[in-house]
Amino acid sequence: MNNWNGTVSLLIACFEFLLLFNLLIFAEKNLLNKIAITMVALLASYQTMEFLMCQVELQSSFFPYFAFVIISFLPPLNLILTLSLTHTLNLQRYLFFIPPLFFSIYYTFIIPEFAVTSCTVLYATYHYPLGDLFGFFYYMPILISIILLAVYVKRESDKKKRLVGKVLLSGAIFIIIPPLLGFSLMFAGSYAVISAMESVMCKFAFVYALCLSFVCIYNSPFKDERNYFKYLSGYK
Repeated sequence: MNNWNGTVSLLIACFEFLLLFNLLIFAEKNLLNKIAITMVALLASYQTMEFLMCQVELQSSFFPYFAFVIISFLPPLNLILTLSLTHTLNLQRYLFFIPPLFFSIYYTFIIPEFAVTSCTVLYATYHYPLGDLFGFFYYMPILISIILLAVYVKRESDKKKRLVGKVLLSGAIFIIIPPLLGFSLMFAGSYAVISAMESVMCKFAFVYALCLSFVCIYNSPFKDERNYFKYLSGYK
């Protein structure tokens, strides 16, 4: 295993836990903020798992399995965050958790098939079953979120609401860069990036954690627009 990956993961985890600590203290616990705080917590937890696997070299198959359970809930949470902001669809939101719950339960029966195959400076690669199906349900909510945010930013006339949308859209576009690069290289015959996509995206997602933190603080009581942002986040 390459210990540098564990070091980078630990550094990112520390920063994300610091963000989480501040959000738990200073951010108002409304709907939008609760979702964002949960996402930051999951991102920090995943980086901690990579540190344990690559630096501490914990070899049990349970650890990559648990890492995948953690990240599988991030895209549906992000989609729910987007829908909470844009008020686009009035659906039963728990339905978005069916795919990650399916994979979490199914994978419990085949945990020994999980393995960390390598650790590099910037990412870890894994062996896990149903990779293509997992990837479809992983990337689809992210793409839908980007489309909804782009439409929201274009149509929203209120500057304050538009700023929140722009921050989230910028972060979402940033984290989609690795998949675009990975799929491009895959068609060119190189599978190195695509095999480590979840790990690379979670490194890039540190920027999204910053975006989420900004939105939470911007959407908190000490702002003059407290009541306005309560409405924005759906808080009653």
